[in-house]
Amino acid sequence: MNRNGVLVFCDGAAKGNPGPGGWGVVIATPEGEVIELGGRAAHTTNNRMELTAAIEALARVGTAPGVVDVYTDSTYVIKGIREWIHNWRRRGWTTMDGTPVSNRELWQQLDAIVTARGRGGVTWHYVRGHAGTPGNERVDAIADGLARGRTMALYEGPLDAYGVAIFDVPDETSVPARTTRAPRAAKAAAYSYLSLVDGRLMRHSTWADCESRVKGRSGAKFKKATSATDEASILAAWGVRD
Repeated sequence: MNRNGVLVFCDGAAKGNPGPGGWGVVIATPEGEVIELGGRAAHTTNNRMELTAAIEALARVGTAPGVVDVYTDSTYVIKGIREWIHNWRRRGWTTMDGTPVSNRELWQQLDAIVTARGRGGVTWHYVRGHAGTPGNERVDAIADGLARGRTMALYEGPLDAYGVAIFDVPDETSVPARTTRAPRAAKAAAYSYLSLVDGRLMRHSTWADCESRVKGRSGAKFKKATSATDEASILAAWGVRD
């Protein structure tokens, strides 16, 4: 991280999502000053509060020189401002399926602020929430407290009197790759459906017919066979000679 620039942590919270919400910001300047910001909303969403925190932070930084390093645990904010927003603008603020972009007015505010700082003026960093990063823990506490209606004491003063190790940041701050589930194995096609009731074997063309025959019958057995070999194995296990 560039210690000659501005350091920002921001976070948002909503209780109920939607529900009462809050946002929190910590700004550390190269001059050694720390500013905490926060606000609340009566009815909102977590994503709106995450966006509001980033907007309020960058608005307060204003035209301060140097790169602004923004740390957030919101992949929604980072991926939105880095990736999705370009296509949203091109499509007239609609999604790929033609629906309006959610929180459009907030995205437009954030876009304008970031654009005004110029290319490379804001660097976005992902931090995992509740992982012990001091700055992230502090903005989470501000946002959560305000969302719960608590009065939060917000600090503004010199860095050396600030009780949070704000510059203790993780080395790895890239957005984690999205994991994809392994495709579910296709169900094996049925060769036959077998039922055994009172020692009498029957083969069925559908599972419903098979299940209907054995329903309520004490000692009945039924199973799907996926091949002739599988069928022979089931009958052998049942002690049935066909």
